[in-house]
Amino acid sequence: MSVEPLDDTTWLVSGTGKVGVAQIGDMTVRIEPKLPIGRIFFLLGYGRKFAWQDDLVPYETTDDLVHVLADAFARQAERTLRRGVLQDYVQRDDELAVVRGRLREREQLTRRFGQVTPLLVRYDDFTIDIVENQLVRAAAQVMRHVPGLDPSVARRLRAITVLLDDVSDLVLGQQLPAWRSNRRNAHYETVLWFAAMILRHRSIDLPAGSVEVNGFIINMAKVFEDFLEKALGDALEHIDGRVSPQDPQWLDVDSAVKMNPDLVWYRSGKPAAVIDAKYKAEKVAGYPNADLYQMLAYCTSLGLPIGHLVYAKGNEAETSHVVRGSGVEIRAHALDLELMPVDLLAQVDEMAATIAQLVSTAVAPKQCRGVGGWL
Repeated sequence: MSVEPLDDTTWLVSGTGKVGVAQIGDMTVRIEPKLPIGRIFFLLGYGRKFAWQDDLVPYETTDDLVHVLADAFARQAERTLRRGVLQDYVQRDDELAVVRGRLREREQLTRRFGQVTPLLVRYDDFTIDIVENQLVRAAAQVMRHVPGLDPSVARRLRAITVLLDDVSDLVLGQQLPAWRSNRRNAHYETVLWFAAMILRHRSIDLPAGSVEVNGFIINMAKVFEDFLEKALGDALEHIDGRVSPQDPQWLDVDSAVKMNPDLVWYRSGKPAAVIDAKYKAEKVAGYPNADLYQMLAYCTSLGLPIGHLVYAKGNEAETSHVVRGSGVEIRAHALDLELMPVDLLAQVDEMAATIAQLVSTAVAPKQCRGVGGWL
């Protein structure tokens, strides 16, 4: 990351791997994306059952991704809720003066010791306070408090939260509640994709302290990793075998040091290739390239002669390194994220074919089965 002053009040921050906006105390930090807006939405939605349509996000030249996202989400929420707020039956336990639904007899006897009232009952409530509406309301709350948001968009987001005022608040910071697609909620699918994506990227990684932080930041490294796991994983499985994302492995024979390569390709039940997504090269003080050390550890543990690092084009050049003493080769590939989606996926297919060709021609070192994996 680099930081340089532009004038007395403005600084240019680059190389963060993140895009978005944050209000930190009395300072606003705005990080603009290098990629066109449409490409970012494609990467965000790939493999998440999001039906990509150009009319959903008709922006290509706007630099402010957060404003575009807020506006697109508001339009989708308004379009969805105009068809009526979704309702469903929710089972509730309550204490009432009269019977509603059915009496929880055992609890009534053991907890009330024969008292007549209040009655412990269980009933089905037909309500809007369901997971789908909770997700939409929570996302609208997050986006309407983003600093610098267009006032008209903020008003529309507030109107959405008012319409869903009887819906419970989600506890942010926990895993998002799951929902199941069906005919009843089919018209919610697009807005729920937006809502889940907003809530997954809502956090800002800063230590706790007295400075108030508010904003919305997208981690492009995570977006790139998710895309590669799905796209390259599907391409390799189309060739043969199976792919395990975030594959649990151990570095040592005592299973004390855990590793999770982004992708391990298995053929005939054994590791054939290991791939790690690296949006940009990790170069820490004292090390020329930490990515190489990490990949060497993967290859050594899995008994593989070649490891594959995949970068976004422009962040690292395509290179190949052979490690002294072991003969392990570490290859760096590059994906051009500025390509149109169909061309980008074609490039992923070519990469998968290259990896498969290298697997078929490489001479693997002797493997032996050890505790927790292949050694």
